[in-house]
Amino acid sequence: MNFKLPAVEKVKTNISNKKKILLLSDDLRMSSGVGTMSREIVMGTLDTFDWVQLGGAINHPEQGKVVDMNESMRKETGIEDACLKIYPINGYGNQDLLREIMGIEKPDAILHYTDPRFWGWLYAMEHEVRQQVPIFYYNIWDDLPYPRWNEPFYESCDLIMNISKQTHNIVQNVCQHKERTDWDSTYVPHGINEKFFYPVINEKERLEMNKMKSEVFQGKDVEFCLFYNNRNIRRKMTSDTILAFKTFADRLPKEKRDKVAYVLHTQPVDGNGTDLPAVVQEICPDLNVIFSTNKLENKHLNYLYNIADVTINIASNEGFGLGTCESLMCGTPIIVNVTGGLQDQCGFKYNGEHITYKDYADIHSLHDWRKWQDNLLLTHGEWVKPVWPKTRTLAGSPPTPYIFDDRADWVEAADAIQYWYDLGKEKREEYGKLGHEFVCGDESMQSARWMCKNFEDHMNTAFEKWTPRNKFEVYKV
Repeated sequence: MNFKLPAVEKVKTNISNKKKILLLSDDLRMSSGVGTMSREIVMGTLDTFDWVQLGGAINHPEQGKVVDMNESMRKETGIEDACLKIYPINGYGNQDLLREIMGIEKPDAILHYTDPRFWGWLYAMEHEVRQQVPIFYYNIWDDLPYPRWNEPFYESCDLIMNISKQTHNIVQNVCQHKERTDWDSTYVPHGINEKFFYPVINEKERLEMNKMKSEVFQGKDVEFCLFYNNRNIRRKMTSDTILAFKTFADRLPKEKRDKVAYVLHTQPVDGNGTDLPAVVQEICPDLNVIFSTNKLENKHLNYLYNIADVTINIASNEGFGLGTCESLMCGTPIIVNVTGGLQDQCGFKYNGEHITYKDYADIHSLHDWRKWQDNLLLTHGEWVKPVWPKTRTLAGSPPTPYIFDDRADWVEAADAIQYWYDLGKEKREEYGKLGHEFVCGDESMQSARWMCKNFEDHMNTAFEKWTPRNKFEVYKV
């Protein structure tokens, strides 16, 4: 007997075949460096992973809520199955909250990103967590001496991705006796989004930018602008940058002095920093020192980088240095202290070859001016004027027993400003273009495109290698 089968229609389900990652970090909607990079990581990998975030903040306005970001992410990215949910919290959560969220969300992995001391409770329960899922860590530690007390944190992870070459070497050294075969540590620098930060060449945008420039400088004829985009905290050495600008400006004749400006995009008064307007009033009240205090959209922040002639960061500790990397992405040259991740933005070469993260096993750090400043075999990119730290202070606290503060000389920072000023606008633009090409390129991997690709590759490899921890460990006594 002949009969016809009914038509078969494919049914769409809400079940995703993508791995789900639980991210523990600053809320990705916050403007902190960790929040900004968390957003870039999530946004750039939504086609590969589903995301849930336990999003921290000091005083979170949405504490206790659950925020479904699926619709907004799908509109923003064009990814039809993009999934993002945020659990906002005050501070950094606790073990019971993690257990509850893991029970609800059933993630395939935990990704932790920021200082491990803030989330010490996570590592205290790592054996419990790793019976269920692997722990991935995006490591931001930035300076020597080697932090031996971090070893328990590092060894509690199945994958460590490090934001700088020096950071990667630190983990390798601290965990050099590690015998686990399922563990991996690798180099994944921060990446800047090329859609947000770029040289402004479009005529309409240039008109908008010039209008903003006139507003920032209050109609004054400014021929050279130094720019600072960092938080006003002690390790950022913000007051020293003002001293450097004053020292530079004092060398100029009066008519030139009036045509230079320093724009600081920061909070002028911060309890963790200082009272910057008071500093300005005391040491250089007659100079064009301008504070940009409003929260800016990426579009207008991009304009500020393009308005500037050079961007400065001489922080005594710096895991990466987002501001100067954003500056290079915009084609604006930089002045940086030779410490932490700032070293990676210099494009250092030794004997004609780019220094890789593997070289740091022997180098450890390029901070030592006696060894490196006048070493003819060490070169750097034309887009940067490095300032070598002249003093190292061994700082510390009970949770962080020791870490070096690499302090640059503000007079040498003034010399670096003078260098860019004397070079002239044409050369600054030429060298800034080279810096743009560097951070966008395959060698540095400092674009968001590269960062997200590296995250996907390394996390997928870690999934393939991972096996759940045993509930019990048996010891022969």
